[in-house]
Amino acid sequence: MKVAELMRTDVKTIPPDATIAEAVEALADAHISGLPVVDKHGRIRGVLTSTDILEAEAEASGAADRERLFVNTTVAELMTPTPRMISLDTEIREAAQQMLYLDVHRLFVEDGGRLVGVLSQSDLVRALATTGV
Repeated sequence: MKVAELMRTDVKTIPPDATIAEAVEALADAHISGLPVVDKHGRIRGVLTSTDILEAEAEASGAADRERLFVNTTVAELMTPTPRMISLDTEIREAAQQMLYLDVHRLFVEDGGRLVGVLSQSDLVRALATTGV
């Protein structure tokens, strides 16, 4: 089975100039833990995860710092600039091995340098539980 058969194509994205408050709202609304950061040309520039936000919040020294973090900090300032990418024709087994080796929860799927989907650990578990992949 290939990544293209299992990936989700309804990927919620966020621009690099969005605020952390906007990112938190997007994460909560979509019930996800990571957002690909995509430029105006549809190219993925990074990934912002709930862990990135929680780490930044933990470093804030007080309520005022936390408020500034959410209101004044952009996604580009906190994102991880090297998202883990995979191609459409990668075998699911290889994708699972990459997630394990890289210790990531999701791989973004690209085609011709453009974001076309996402494959998460949850997708792999769902496939295993329902189809016996």
